[in-house]
Amino acid sequence: MNTKPPKIPESVLVVIHTPALEVLMIRRADVAGDAAEHWQSVTGSKDFIHEPFAETAVREVFEETGIDCRPGSALAAGLCDWDIENIYEIYPQWRHRYAPGVVHNTEHLFSLQVPAGTRVTLSPREHTAYRWLPYRDAAEACFSPSNAEAILMLPRFIEDISPASESEAAA
Repeated sequence: MNTKPPKIPESVLVVIHTPALEVLMIRRADVAGDAAEHWQSVTGSKDFIHEPFAETAVREVFEETGIDCRPGSALAAGLCDWDIENIYEIYPQWRHRYAPGVVHNTEHLFSLQVPAGTRVTLSPREHTAYRWLPYRDAAEACFSPSNAEAILMLPRFIEDISPASESEAAA
């Protein structure tokens, strides 16, 4: 019997990347068979209904990778809320984690820019391996279509949020 409360069908997807657009991909631990190579970005559900998405993103990044982007940390400024949400059908094999009748999830998108060489410490309960891939290769490796799409959008978001160059600022 499952004693855990049902998952809240509101989650985050956090694409962690370097300035050179190498994307951190992590392999799920709870997948077997044909889907054993289930590579993804950081994902996770809210712990409580009123938890802000940004808090969920920070918590999930730390829980799954050991990367600290909490307010006041060295990487906090690298967390970017894309203000985009995807609504998708929850895969049947994971519906038992939600309340009866829940079949859709709302996913809020973020990115986190980190320096090349950032240390990753996986939660072995959730993930078995990680790798850094050029963004196009990362998108191709994704199990989830919404995750792949977010990774392919990464260059546009980086361009949109990059500070003006010194020459532009001087003009």
